[in-house]
Amino acid sequence: METKPASSRMFSLLVLYDMQTKYFDSVLDGVSDNDALKRLDTKANHIAWLTGSMVQERFEIANMHGHNLKPAGHELFTNNKGIQDDVTYPTLDTYKNNWQTITPILREVLMNISDQKLDETFEMMPGWKLSHFELITFLIYREANIIGQLALWRRFLNYDAMKYM
Repeated sequence: METKPASSRMFSLLVLYDMQTKYFDSVLDGVSDNDALKRLDTKANHIAWLTGSMVQERFEIANMHGHNLKPAGHELFTNNKGIQDDVTYPTLDTYKNNWQTITPILREVLMNISDQKLDETFEMMPGWKLSHFELITFLIYREANIIGQLALWRRFLNYDAMKYM
């Protein structure tokens, strides 16, 4: 596996990306699809939504950089849609398969992205401009945050703690 990205700024982000790729499988290990939909009488995002949101995010970054791919449940997450009641979310196995599909594609994008592209800015939302580097950094941070939420859900639902190895 290539270890030197085109932009030196991507090195530490790729380390986190690789860690979170592994943690994704670990944090979902053994969780049932039934439990993945539980909100425990809260308004919190359930495991299925959190997982689908992470998967969608990786597809969207790849698509911003030349790909045209859609994960299962794409319509449930487009335009940053929040959790929806009374809809059927894909199974965790479906999300895991989507994750395995997009992860090497996006990793290749991140390995080859140039400093020039990282510095380009775009309008994320009306009035909010940021660079590709800022977006990628934020989204990798967000993945870590979601993995933490999923790890907490494991404990709330009486699963063993997430394994890091």
